[in-house]
Amino acid sequence: MRLLLLRHAKSDWGDPQLDDIDRPLNARGKAAAITMARYLRDEKLMPSVILCSTSQRTRETLARLLPYLPQEAYIQLISDLYWQSENNYSPLIRKYGGRAQTLMVLGHNPATEETAYALTGTSAPDALPDMQEKFPTAALAVLDFDISDWSELGTGTGHLERFVKPRDLKSDDD
Repeated sequence: MRLLLLRHAKSDWGDPQLDDIDRPLNARGKAAAITMARYLRDEKLMPSVILCSTSQRTRETLARLLPYLPQEAYIQLISDLYWQSENNYSPLIRKYGGRAQTLMVLGHNPATEETAYALTGTSAPDALPDMQEKFPTAALAVLDFDISDWSELGTGTGHLERFVKPRDLKSDDD
């Protein structure tokens, strides 16, 4: 089974009156979300289930991914992905992941990063050092597991197959 851990794209801090949960994406975030969407499509990283935080920035990131995902996916908005964004997401993955062969979690840091570290047992040569350097907005950790149901997810049982950041990818404008 495969887990796609995607941190939301860059958000806008311009309106100090907005609650944190209501912050939208900024222009750079919108572009990065589309860059990552194209990457997911081109690399055939197609989730059958997407668990997404209820924050404005995660929902806007998701909205930019969807046109690039050619297959049907079950999408569940989960408020705990926002409210527990300081924690590891593993319990939420076990609870909501079911038997999805490819599961995407679209959330926040530090939980996205902490979850990736907690689940990584082995890693592709450059993936873990790159992820340890920084887990920026719109970054994607791809982990593979030898399990048949997400309820079996355990610490250190995943293989970090790759770690991808928007700045590492060339856009159509480059």
